[in-house]
Parts: sequence; structure tokens; C-alpha cells
Amino acid sequence: MTPEMSDNQTPASSEAQPAKPARSLKPWVFGSFALAGVSAVLSALALLFAAGVLPPPRDGGALDRQLRTYLLDNPEVILESVNRREARRQAAADNELTAVISERRDEIFNDPDSPVGANPEGDAIVVEFFDYNCPYCRQAGPMLDKLEQADKGFRLVFKEYPILGPGSVFAARAALASRKQGKYLDFHKAMMTYSGRITETTTLEIAAEIGINVERLKKDMQDPAIDAAIRRNIALAEALRLSGTPSFVGGKEIIRGLTDEAGMRRLIASARGK
Repeated sequence: MTPEMSDNQTPASSEAQPAKPARSLKPWVFGSFALAGVSAVLSALALLFAAGVLPPPRDGGALDRQLRTYLLDNPEVILESVNRREARRQAAADNELTAVISERRDEIFNDPDSPVGANPEGDAIVVEFFDYNCPYCRQAGPMLDKLEQADKGFRLVFKEYPILGPGSVFAARAALASRKQGKYLDFHKAMMTYSGRITETTTLEIAAEIGINVERLKKDMQDPAIDAAIRRNIALAEALRLSGTPSFVGGKEIIRGLTDEAGMRRLIASARGK
């Protein structure tokens, strides 16, 4: 999964990383959660003492000893408290993203400046945020093509999200400009199947190979609407808290990173309301 880019379109320099299962918390991250958990546990125990559920301490230091003994005898309460705190945090974040998707639904799924795939009349709309230099976006290409052929109701919407350097930005602008020659899908697939790095030079070479008028393309790339569309995509990705490419949005769900065919089928079903 590739890293994000800021509003000023400064490309990220780190390499793309594959989507991975949830990782263990780093020690310092777990430490902060654990401290919060301990604090919550201590507060709860203090309430138990105050309510008379636990016997009151005989002296000032006894409370600390009793709390320490309780935690040593029941260490699972700290992990349980941490897990509950994290679950509440994640639920709040999910609710916030659901609200963003609902509020900006037309911008996400129905923006006329966002190209669509092979099934423009499909009812199950999935949006892909991608970068032409992202190797995992390229890996997703054949799977997406297969699903489009198998399900004529699957409408794939492309959000140019160039975050891997100037070559990616140039390629995104060229791809959007190619729409004026009716060549977007051909150009998109040609760049996604290119084996090397996409640069200004390779972008124009690929364009020429598939029959695009390169001189006209260069002029069309100067249209301010193209840069405006890319800026909107970047702002939208930030609002959705996307951490890189590829990222997919369907229904009220988001997949961050490369997924398999089964995962994409589930997202398509979600987009269809099933």
C-alpha cells in the first residue's frame, strides 16, 4: 500500500507496501494504551472501594497495595480495558467515515470528472484510488478486468491519486486529458500493464503506441479542470483517511490496500446493497 500525499501534491518518497493483516501494537503504542487502561481500572476500583463493594483499606498505603495485588492477580483486566477503549475508538472512527461517505456520496461515486470502466451503466459502484507507479494497483488490474467481464453491473470508477512522484502526477494529468480523444480506458490499461516506471517520457511513449495524438494530448493537459480534478481527489482521499493506494470504496465500506477477488466481490455486494 503506498503512502499518501499532502494538499500541495508533494509526492511521497517511500516505496509501496502490500496490505497486511493487523499487526501487533508497537511497544510505545501499547504502553500508552496500557497506561490508559490502568488508569481506567484504577478509577473503577476506586469507585468499588467508595461504594463498599471492596473492603476499605486500613491505612493510606493499603489502597495502593490492594490495587497492586488486584492487578497482579487479575492482569487480564488491563488488556480488557485496553481492548474496550480501542473498540470504542474504532467504532467512533468508523461512524465518522460512514458520515463522510454519506455526505459526499455524489462526489465519491458520481463525479462526472472521474472516468469509469467497462460498465458505465452498472448499479454496483466501486471507486478505486490509484497511482500508475503503484505495483499493487497494477496487480489489481487483471482481477478488476475479470470482475468487470463477469458482472456487467459492476461499475468501476477511477480516481487519479498520484502520490509517487512527478512521473505519477504527469501520468494522471495525461490520462485525464486522453478522455478528450476517447482513449482513457486504453491508455489506463496500457500504463497499468507497463513493466517499468512511469515517467513523463514513458507516458508519452505509451500514448503514441496506442494511437493518441501526443501533441494534442500535451495541449489538453494544460486544461485547469484537470489539475482541479486531481486536487479534489486528493482532498477526498484525505477526508476518507486513505493511507495509500490502491484504496477502494463501495457502499459504506472502504478497503485499504490490495485485496483478493473474494474481498472485492464482497465490496461489490456491499455497493449493490446486499
